[in-house]
Amino acid sequence: MAPEVSLADVREADRRIRPLAKRTPVFTSQAFNAAAGVEVWFKAENLQKGGAFKIRGAANLVFSLSDAERARGLVAFSSGNHAQAVALAAREAGARCTIVMPTDAPRLKVEATRGYGATIVTYDRLKQDREELAAALVRETGAVLAPPFDHPRIIAGQGTAALELLEEWPQLDALIAPIGGGGLLAGCAVAAKGLNSAIRVLGAEPEQANDTFLSLAKGERVTIAPPDTIADGLRPPAPGKLTFPILQRHVEQVLLVSEAEIRAAVKFLLLRMKLLVEPSGAVPAAAALSRKLPPGIRKLGVILSGGNVDFEVLATL
Repeated sequence: MAPEVSLADVREADRRIRPLAKRTPVFTSQAFNAAAGVEVWFKAENLQKGGAFKIRGAANLVFSLSDAERARGLVAFSSGNHAQAVALAAREAGARCTIVMPTDAPRLKVEATRGYGATIVTYDRLKQDREELAAALVRETGAVLAPPFDHPRIIAGQGTAALELLEEWPQLDALIAPIGGGGLLAGCAVAAKGLNSAIRVLGAEPEQANDTFLSLAKGERVTIAPPDTIADGLRPPAPGKLTFPILQRHVEQVLLVSEAEIRAAVKFLLLRMKLLVEPSGAVPAAAALSRKLPPGIRKLGVILSGGNVDFEVLATL
């Protein structure tokens, strides 16, 4: 497969994932609009199957495999949401699944992944390389690797979130999504720009996990130390090899938010809008709520990427 991803690929993914992925609802809030100073439409991927957008990319990849490939099983690496998504898609396809997860992954995500039937291999993210561990498992077992973001079908699948949002609300003049490895934002940027070349595409990262912000500023991929942030889904230390060129082409700006601003957004979404959103998913909302958007944006689409958060963690926010 060529690394390029097109709107046609996103549309094909949209058809492929329908047996498993939900078409999630869109919410608005007058209180949030007043606080942010802009009209906002929230794509609620926290209500997606598996609790996050990741099922879109995972289903697109898994459902595209041949019978022979599915029989070999799958290997993935993830702190949680991609792990759950691959496990769920593999179960739906009748394939075995092994997931490499960090020892400090949220307990809720580990339990859900195991509950979907996956075998879990743990590692210390401060001392071990998850990609090397996954590659070793692929060599040992012959399984198919399902990376969390750096795969054309993963990127195309994630882009279906923006496809749905903009088909329903085409008047949006800007779109923002969180950035971990960049699969969600890359796919959404392809879909958004394919539907409306004039739309502005923004990314959002924690200040303590600013690898894409630094990479775009330097013009090449930058790797940072393992970041310490409550946004556990946004901890990849560098943008993907495939996702980064897409972000370079389509993303106008990456906005950075503090840990306090992330906490405030989680609290606002839960108490004012009754939406449970994990810290990673609340990062773009935090950027809007703290009024960090560039000037000229009137109607903003926000991807709330997930809602899988441990109760004990939520209580501290």
